[in-house]
Amino acid sequence: MIGADNVAAGLTVRRTRLFDEARAHAKIQCIPPIQLPMTMEIGTIGATLEVVTPGVAKQVVRVTELPFLIGRGSEAGNHLQLDDRRISRRCAAIVAVGDGYRLEDRGNGAGVFVNGVKVEQKMLRDGDVIDFGLEDCCEIVFRNASDQASIDDMLLRLGSLPEVTGPQSTKGLSRLNLLLEATSLLHSQLPLDSVLGSMLQHAIVITHADRGLLLEPEQGGPLKVRLARDGKGEALPPESFTPSQTALKQALDRRAAVITDDLNLADAALQNAASIVVQGLRAVVVIPLYATPRAEANESEARDLGQLLGVLYLDSRQVTAFTALDRQILDALGAQAASILDNARLVERERERQRMEQEMTIARDIQQALVPQGLRDFPHLAVTGGHAPCHEVGGDYYDVFPVSEDRTAVLIADVAGKGIGAALLTAVLQGALSGMTIGADPVQVFNHINQFLCEHSGTGRYATMFFATVARDGTLEYISGGHPPPLLLRKGDVTELFDGGSFPVGLIDGAEYTSTRVQLEPADTLVMYSDGVTEAEDKNRTLFGTERLREALVGRQQDSIEDLRRHIVERVNEWSRGTAQSDDITVLIVRYRTPA
Repeated sequence: MIGADNVAAGLTVRRTRLFDEARAHAKIQCIPPIQLPMTMEIGTIGATLEVVTPGVAKQVVRVTELPFLIGRGSEAGNHLQLDDRRISRRCAAIVAVGDGYRLEDRGNGAGVFVNGVKVEQKMLRDGDVIDFGLEDCCEIVFRNASDQASIDDMLLRLGSLPEVTGPQSTKGLSRLNLLLEATSLLHSQLPLDSVLGSMLQHAIVITHADRGLLLEPEQGGPLKVRLARDGKGEALPPESFTPSQTALKQALDRRAAVITDDLNLADAALQNAASIVVQGLRAVVVIPLYATPRAEANESEARDLGQLLGVLYLDSRQVTAFTALDRQILDALGAQAASILDNARLVERERERQRMEQEMTIARDIQQALVPQGLRDFPHLAVTGGHAPCHEVGGDYYDVFPVSEDRTAVLIADVAGKGIGAALLTAVLQGALSGMTIGADPVQVFNHINQFLCEHSGTGRYATMFFATVARDGTLEYISGGHPPPLLLRKGDVTELFDGGSFPVGLIDGAEYTSTRVQLEPADTLVMYSDGVTEAEDKNRTLFGTERLREALVGRQQDSIEDLRRHIVERVNEWSRGTAQSDDITVLIVRYRTPA
């Protein structure tokens, strides 16, 4: 018969081996699945940056020295060089503070944001998302290997507990094994509900609970039940389970777990709670699950444990005696459940970003298909144009097409808004305007488009437009729909075509449009542009304006129209150098010439 001492020694050896395996297991697997593998050598900086740019593969950059400078281009000595002219050259920096890292705003024009909040400086934690307050701009995810050792630390704390022999030792080992299984769930490829169900079942086994719930907060509403299980792991209908609201409130108010193994010893409020009395409950465990704690610049912010992700709730009609090991394993299990929910939230956000990126790709494809891919000259017209969107998909549109044997149409439009909505409205406009190629009257087409948009597109869907036809004999007939009036360059002088004070198309129900005729002379040049040209701002927020555009054209009658277009764009870029482009810049130029 084996002696008690040998049994205790065997259990101790088994626990030590399991503890060593647990530490190795945690070291290998404690990196969440959405992270990229990282290596940390002794004496090196254990931080990396994941640079996520729309339409570009994710880039992983190692933080090799501190301070680590971030900005546009290499002129400022940036370690991470971002290719976006809206971002300042001296944008931000990551510096060492104690054993952590702090992000500092070094002068980015639109500011620096961490997790959507504008900051001057902020201590960074693993998973923090850095952006620069710009739409369709890159995001930087901060990764810190030292922040990923929470399970390893928990196992170290568990390993420091006093040795227990006999049945309690076996119980502790089984609990530790449950923790390891729960940790492995974090990295499984199973569906989320399956992982959460297994996690809930582990919690029920550890607590010997009769029932278990996983609750999630609804936006602006109460907690709702996501999963419910009985003591055997079978699914329960959520309506059959009434959790103690008093225990839930205590846990949420304290922002800490409420673990009561004997309600006869709990405070009066919990003992006398109606749901506890009616259901005859004797033990309740409530563990609120929060997002990863974020270190802040001051003590009050440092105490903020982040966003509530959910609540793990368990109860029993039997008294349950929790050991110190049980309580620590429950804490670790709660941390794992929070990590799973946090990762699920990040994955969902990434999926949403990918969905939006896919929609933007669709919108870009639509727009690229609509914008002329290389304009051709006509016997009586030389034509050039260019478009520089401020976002991936802009609202500007231009086109040149023949409407008859001796007339050519030129069009420039600026659709209100950006993105896929603007691209779709542009497609509607192009389809409606194509009717002019079969002899439709332009004024009637304009009136029809205006009425159609007012009735169907909803509030805020309209477009400014300038449409003109140029005949072989130089007759220019045009309709203005609230668009900036084109400039006419004639013999070195610049004048503005009168627009008659018209309205954007789709803005005013019942608006009537009229056409105006002028006679062009050979070498007359018509410069059409979007308001992104005249509304470009310098560092003092002063607009480029129509007068500067006129000055850019004066005396340049002999320039080719392509040189003229480039000159306009260069003048605008020089004016707005150092500031973010706030609107699309589109220029369309036609020059009348007597046909041979």
